[in-house]
Amino acid sequence: MKIHSSDNETLGAWFIIADDYYKGLGASSFLTSQPSIETVQSALQTRPTILYFHGTASSRAGTWRVEHYLSWSSRLHANIFVVDYRGFADSSGFPHEDGLKLDAIAAWTWLVDHGAKQEDVLIMGHSLGTGVSGKLGSHLASQGVKPRGVVLLAPFSSLPTLVQTYAIFGVPLLQPLQTFAWGRKLLQHLIHEEYDTLSLIRDINTPTLIVHATSDIEISHSHSRTLLDHLLDPLLPPSVSLPNAPGIPVSDELFSAFIEGQAKRRDARTALVRRVDVPNFGSIEEFDGPFGSVTYVETLWGEHDKVGLQEGVQDVIASMFGLGNQ
Repeated sequence: MKIHSSDNETLGAWFIIADDYYKGLGASSFLTSQPSIETVQSALQTRPTILYFHGTASSRAGTWRVEHYLSWSSRLHANIFVVDYRGFADSSGFPHEDGLKLDAIAAWTWLVDHGAKQEDVLIMGHSLGTGVSGKLGSHLASQGVKPRGVVLLAPFSSLPTLVQTYAIFGVPLLQPLQTFAWGRKLLQHLIHEEYDTLSLIRDINTPTLIVHATSDIEISHSHSRTLLDHLLDPLLPPSVSLPNAPGIPVSDELFSAFIEGQAKRRDARTALVRRVDVPNFGSIEEFDGPFGSVTYVETLWGEHDKVGLQEGVQDVIASMFGLGNQ
Protein backbone atom coordinates (compact mmCIF):
# COMPACT_ATOMS: atom_id res chain seq x y z
CA MET A 1 0.00 0.00 0.00
CA LYS A 2 0.96 3.69 -0.01
CA ILE A 3 0.71 6.14 2.86
CA HIS A 4 1.47 9.86 2.95
CA SER A 5 3.57 11.97 5.31
CA SER A 6 2.52 15.37 6.60
CA ASP A 7 4.92 17.03 4.13
CA ASN A 8 3.37 15.17 1.17
CA GLU A 9 5.89 12.41 0.58
CA THR A 10 4.46 9.09 -0.60
CA LEU A 11 5.75 6.05 1.29
CA GLY A 12 5.65 2.43 0.21
CA ALA A 13 4.42 0.13 2.97
CA TRP A 14 3.50 -3.46 3.72
CA PHE A 15 0.84 -4.62 6.16
CA ILE A 16 1.32 -8.27 7.13
CA ILE A 17 -1.70 -9.82 8.85
CA ALA A 18 -1.01 -11.89 11.98
CA ASP A 19 -0.63 -15.50 10.87
CA ASP A 20 -3.23 -16.99 13.22
CA TYR A 21 -5.79 -14.37 12.24
CA TYR A 22 -5.03 -14.86 8.53
CA LYS A 23 -5.54 -18.61 8.76
CA GLY A 24 -8.84 -18.10 10.52
CA LEU A 25 -10.19 -16.16 7.55
CA GLY A 26 -10.09 -19.08 5.13
CA ALA A 27 -7.29 -17.26 3.43
CA SER A 28 -7.05 -19.25 0.18
CA SER A 29 -9.04 -16.50 -1.53
CA PHE A 30 -6.16 -14.08 -0.87
CA LEU A 31 -3.92 -15.98 -3.27
CA THR A 32 -5.47 -14.02 -6.14
CA SER A 33 -6.58 -10.79 -4.48
CA GLN A 34 -5.54 -8.26 -1.84
CA PRO A 35 -7.24 -8.37 1.57
CA SER A 36 -9.84 -5.64 1.87
CA ILE A 37 -9.25 -2.59 4.05
CA GLU A 38 -12.05 -3.92 6.27
CA THR A 39 -10.01 -7.07 6.86
CA VAL A 40 -6.96 -5.00 7.73
CA GLN A 41 -8.99 -2.89 10.16
CA SER A 42 -10.40 -6.02 11.79
CA ALA A 43 -6.89 -7.43 12.19
CA LEU A 44 -5.76 -4.15 13.78
CA GLN A 45 -8.67 -4.24 16.21
CA THR A 46 -8.20 -7.86 17.26
CA ARG A 47 -4.42 -8.43 17.19
CA PRO A 48 -1.41 -6.42 18.41
CA THR A 49 0.73 -4.81 15.72
CA ILE A 50 4.49 -4.42 15.44
CA LEU A 51 5.38 -1.09 13.82
CA TYR A 52 8.79 -1.91 12.38
CA PHE A 53 11.52 0.50 11.25
CA HIS A 54 14.36 -1.12 9.32
CA GLY A 55 18.04 -0.27 8.92
CA THR A 56 19.92 1.47 6.13
CA ALA A 57 20.61 -1.46 3.81
CA SER A 58 18.09 -2.44 1.15
CA SER A 59 14.35 -1.96 1.75
CA ARG A 60 11.37 -3.55 3.47
CA ALA A 61 11.68 -6.38 0.94
CA GLY A 62 15.15 -7.50 2.04
CA THR A 63 15.21 -11.29 2.30
CA TRP A 64 16.42 -11.32 5.90
CA ARG A 65 13.72 -8.81 6.83
CA VAL A 66 10.99 -10.96 5.32
CA GLU A 67 12.29 -13.80 7.52
CA HIS A 68 11.66 -11.57 10.55
CA TYR A 69 8.11 -10.67 9.46
CA LEU A 70 7.21 -14.32 8.92
CA SER A 71 8.63 -15.38 12.27
CA TRP A 72 7.06 -12.55 14.29
CA SER A 73 3.69 -12.92 12.58
CA SER A 74 3.65 -16.63 13.40
CA ARG A 75 5.31 -16.87 16.84
CA LEU A 76 4.12 -13.55 18.29
CA HIS A 77 0.62 -13.60 16.73
CA ALA A 78 1.09 -9.99 15.68
CA ASN A 79 0.42 -7.93 12.58
CA ILE A 80 3.50 -6.26 11.09
CA PHE A 81 3.44 -2.78 9.56
CA VAL A 82 6.67 -1.73 7.84
CA VAL A 83 7.25 1.47 5.88
CA ASP A 84 10.11 2.34 3.57
CA TYR A 85 11.48 5.75 4.49
CA ARG A 86 11.48 8.57 1.96
CA GLY A 87 14.10 7.94 -0.70
CA PHE A 88 14.05 4.18 -0.08
CA ALA A 89 12.58 1.64 -2.53
CA ASP A 90 9.29 2.97 -3.95
CA SER A 91 8.98 5.92 -1.55
CA SER A 92 9.35 9.46 -2.87
CA GLY A 93 11.72 12.12 -1.61
CA PHE A 94 15.23 12.14 -0.15
CA PRO A 95 16.11 10.67 3.27
CA HIS A 96 17.08 13.02 6.08
CA GLU A 97 16.72 12.90 9.85
CA ASP A 98 13.73 15.22 10.27
CA GLY A 99 12.01 13.59 7.32
CA LEU A 100 12.38 10.08 8.73
CA LYS A 101 10.74 11.28 11.92
CA LEU A 102 7.77 12.53 9.87
CA ASP A 103 7.66 9.15 8.11
CA ALA A 104 7.49 7.38 11.47
CA ILE A 105 4.70 9.67 12.68
CA ALA A 106 2.82 9.03 9.42
CA ALA A 107 3.05 5.26 9.96
CA TRP A 108 1.83 5.55 13.55
CA THR A 109 -1.02 7.85 12.50
CA TRP A 110 -2.09 5.45 9.74
CA LEU A 111 -2.37 2.58 12.22
CA VAL A 112 -4.39 4.58 14.74
CA ASP A 113 -6.64 6.03 12.03
CA HIS A 114 -7.41 2.50 10.83
CA GLY A 115 -8.45 1.09 14.17
CA ALA A 116 -5.33 0.23 16.18
CA LYS A 117 -5.34 1.15 19.87
CA GLN A 118 -2.16 2.87 21.01
CA GLU A 119 -1.60 0.20 23.67
CA ASP A 120 -1.73 -2.49 20.96
CA VAL A 121 1.16 -1.08 18.90
CA LEU A 122 4.69 -2.24 19.70
CA ILE A 123 7.34 0.05 18.16
CA MET A 124 10.37 -1.92 17.00
CA GLY A 125 13.48 -0.67 15.24
CA HIS A 126 16.68 -2.23 13.97
CA SER A 127 20.00 -0.40 13.51
CA LEU A 128 19.11 2.96 11.88
CA GLY A 129 15.50 2.13 12.73
CA THR A 130 16.34 2.34 16.43
CA GLY A 131 17.15 6.02 15.93
CA VAL A 132 13.79 6.46 14.18
CA SER A 133 12.02 4.49 16.91
CA GLY A 134 13.61 6.65 19.60
CA LYS A 135 12.41 9.80 17.87
CA LEU A 136 8.88 8.43 17.52
CA GLY A 137 8.80 7.19 21.11
CA SER A 138 9.95 10.57 22.41
CA HIS A 139 7.44 12.40 20.20
CA LEU A 140 4.53 10.24 21.36
CA ALA A 141 5.53 10.71 25.01
CA SER A 142 5.44 14.48 24.53
CA GLN A 143 1.86 14.07 23.29
CA GLY A 144 0.87 11.93 26.28
CA VAL A 145 0.53 8.86 24.02
CA LYS A 146 1.71 5.50 25.35
CA PRO A 147 2.29 2.59 22.96
CA ARG A 148 2.63 -1.02 24.07
CA GLY A 149 6.40 -0.69 24.25
CA VAL A 150 9.62 0.03 22.37
CA VAL A 151 12.13 -2.58 21.17
CA LEU A 152 15.59 -1.54 19.98
CA LEU A 153 17.49 -4.23 18.05
CA ALA A 154 21.24 -3.58 17.61
CA PRO A 155 20.96 0.15 18.41
CA PHE A 156 23.61 2.85 18.42
CA SER A 157 23.76 5.59 21.04
CA SER A 158 24.14 8.40 18.48
CA LEU A 159 25.31 8.70 14.89
CA PRO A 160 28.49 10.71 15.66
CA THR A 161 29.55 8.07 18.18
CA LEU A 162 28.71 5.31 15.74
CA VAL A 163 30.84 6.84 13.00
CA GLN A 164 33.81 6.77 15.35
CA THR A 165 33.37 3.06 16.06
CA TYR A 166 31.63 1.68 12.95
CA ALA A 167 33.30 -1.33 11.38
CA ILE A 168 33.02 -2.79 7.89
CA PHE A 169 33.74 -6.54 7.89
CA GLY A 170 35.14 -6.01 11.37
CA VAL A 171 37.56 -3.27 10.31
CA PRO A 172 37.06 0.17 11.97
CA LEU A 173 38.06 2.15 8.88
CA LEU A 174 37.58 5.60 10.38
CA GLN A 175 39.16 4.87 13.75
CA PRO A 176 42.66 6.09 12.75
CA LEU A 177 41.19 9.58 12.29
CA GLN A 178 40.30 9.65 15.98
CA THR A 179 43.98 9.86 16.93
CA PHE A 180 44.31 13.35 15.44
CA ALA A 181 42.50 16.50 16.55
CA TRP A 182 41.96 17.51 12.92
CA GLY A 183 40.51 14.06 12.19
CA ARG A 184 37.97 14.35 14.97
CA LYS A 185 37.01 17.83 13.79
CA LEU A 186 36.68 16.58 10.22
CA LEU A 187 34.28 13.82 11.21
CA GLN A 188 32.22 16.20 13.31
CA HIS A 189 32.03 18.57 10.37
CA LEU A 190 30.94 15.84 7.96
CA ILE A 191 28.20 14.50 10.21
CA HIS A 192 25.14 16.69 9.80
CA GLU A 193 22.65 14.34 11.46
CA GLU A 194 22.55 13.04 14.99
CA TYR A 195 19.97 10.26 15.54
CA ASP A 196 20.83 10.84 19.19
CA THR A 197 18.91 8.06 20.90
CA LEU A 198 21.01 8.59 24.04
CA SER A 199 19.46 12.02 24.60
CA LEU A 200 15.91 10.77 23.90
CA ILE A 201 15.67 7.36 25.50
CA ARG A 202 14.75 8.67 28.97
CA ASP A 203 11.76 10.46 27.42
CA ILE A 204 10.15 7.20 26.27
CA ASN A 205 7.17 6.56 28.55
CA THR A 206 6.72 2.83 28.04
CA PRO A 207 8.50 -0.46 28.80
CA THR A 208 11.70 -0.69 26.78
CA LEU A 209 13.67 -3.67 25.50
CA ILE A 210 17.21 -3.40 24.13
CA VAL A 211 18.76 -6.37 22.30
CA HIS A 212 22.31 -6.71 21.00
CA ALA A 213 24.63 -9.54 20.00
CA THR A 214 28.23 -9.64 21.17
CA SER A 215 29.02 -11.07 17.71
CA ASP A 216 27.83 -7.85 16.01
CA ILE A 217 30.89 -6.57 14.12
CA GLU A 218 29.08 -3.58 12.59
CA ILE A 219 27.73 -1.86 15.69
CA SER A 220 29.41 -2.78 18.95
CA HIS A 221 27.16 -3.94 21.78
CA SER A 222 28.87 -1.25 23.88
CA HIS A 223 26.32 1.16 22.35
CA SER A 224 23.51 -0.80 23.98
CA ARG A 225 25.43 -0.87 27.25
CA THR A 226 25.70 2.91 27.07
CA LEU A 227 21.93 3.25 26.56
CA LEU A 228 21.26 0.85 29.44
CA ASP A 229 23.60 2.70 31.80
CA HIS A 230 21.97 6.00 30.82
CA LEU A 231 18.53 4.66 31.75
CA LEU A 232 19.83 3.23 35.00
CA ASP A 233 21.91 6.22 36.12
CA PRO A 234 19.10 8.35 37.66
CA LEU A 235 18.18 5.41 39.93
CA LEU A 236 21.69 5.17 41.42
CA PRO A 237 23.34 7.32 44.12
CA PRO A 238 25.01 10.43 42.68
CA SER A 239 28.60 10.00 41.61
CA VAL A 240 31.52 12.02 42.94
CA SER A 241 33.47 13.68 40.12
CA LEU A 242 37.21 14.03 39.94
CA PRO A 243 38.83 16.99 38.16
CA ASN A 244 38.95 16.35 34.42
CA ALA A 245 41.63 18.92 33.64
CA PRO A 246 45.29 17.84 33.69
CA GLY A 247 47.54 19.03 36.46
CA ILE A 248 44.87 19.62 39.11
CA PRO A 249 45.80 17.80 42.33
CA VAL A 250 43.23 15.48 43.92
CA SER A 251 43.04 15.52 47.69
CA ASP A 252 42.94 12.30 49.69
CA GLU A 253 39.46 13.25 50.92
CA LEU A 254 38.09 13.76 47.41
CA PHE A 255 39.64 10.54 46.13
CA SER A 256 38.24 8.61 49.11
CA ALA A 257 34.80 10.11 48.47
CA PHE A 258 35.08 9.09 44.81
CA ILE A 259 35.96 5.48 45.71
CA GLU A 260 33.14 5.33 48.27
CA GLY A 261 30.66 6.79 45.80
CA GLN A 262 31.60 4.25 43.14
CA ALA A 263 31.16 1.41 45.65
CA LYS A 264 27.69 2.69 46.62
CA ARG A 265 26.70 2.90 42.96
CA ARG A 266 27.90 -0.67 42.32
CA ASP A 267 25.97 -1.96 45.33
CA ALA A 268 22.83 -0.07 44.27
CA ARG A 269 23.10 -1.40 40.72
CA THR A 270 23.45 -4.96 42.01
CA ALA A 271 20.34 -4.51 44.13
CA LEU A 272 18.29 -2.95 41.30
CA VAL A 273 19.24 -5.08 38.31
CA ARG A 274 17.97 -8.63 38.06
CA ARG A 275 20.36 -10.65 35.90
CA VAL A 276 19.98 -14.13 34.46
CA ASP A 277 22.72 -15.88 32.50
CA VAL A 278 21.34 -18.37 29.98
CA PRO A 279 23.79 -21.05 28.80
CA ASN A 280 24.49 -21.00 25.04
CA PHE A 281 22.29 -17.92 24.65
CA GLY A 282 23.56 -14.91 26.59
CA SER A 283 22.29 -12.80 29.46
CA ILE A 284 19.14 -10.94 30.42
CA GLU A 285 19.24 -7.88 32.69
CA GLU A 286 16.09 -6.19 33.92
CA PHE A 287 15.16 -3.36 36.27
CA ASP A 288 12.08 -1.30 37.01
CA GLY A 289 12.26 2.12 35.38
CA PRO A 290 9.89 5.06 35.92
CA PHE A 291 7.66 3.92 33.02
CA GLY A 292 7.85 0.17 33.44
CA SER A 293 10.38 -2.57 32.91
CA VAL A 294 13.69 -1.91 31.16
CA THR A 295 15.29 -5.08 29.82
CA TYR A 296 18.61 -5.67 28.09
CA VAL A 297 19.22 -8.93 26.26
CA GLU A 298 22.84 -9.56 25.25
CA THR A 299 23.12 -12.61 23.00
CA LEU A 300 26.17 -14.63 22.09
CA TRP A 301 25.23 -14.83 18.40
CA GLY A 302 22.98 -13.17 15.89
CA GLU A 303 25.52 -10.79 14.38
CA HIS A 304 23.95 -7.52 13.25
CA ASP A 305 21.01 -8.59 11.09
CA LYS A 306 19.80 -11.84 12.67
CA VAL A 307 19.51 -10.97 16.36
CA GLY A 308 15.73 -10.51 16.14
CA LEU A 309 15.26 -13.99 14.66
CA GLN A 310 16.42 -15.87 17.75
CA GLU A 311 13.65 -17.75 19.52
CA GLY A 312 15.09 -16.71 22.88
CA VAL A 313 14.81 -13.04 21.93
CA GLN A 314 11.29 -13.57 20.64
CA ASP A 315 10.37 -15.34 23.88
CA VAL A 316 11.50 -12.27 25.83
CA ILE A 317 9.43 -10.03 23.53
CA ALA A 318 6.40 -12.30 23.97
CA SER A 319 6.71 -12.37 27.75
CA MET A 320 7.51 -8.70 28.21
CA PHE A 321 4.79 -7.33 25.92
CA GLY A 322 2.12 -10.00 26.20
CA LEU A 323 2.37 -11.37 22.66
CA GLY A 324 2.02 -14.87 21.25
CA ASN A 325 0.60 -17.43 23.64
CA GLN A 326 1.54 -15.46 26.74
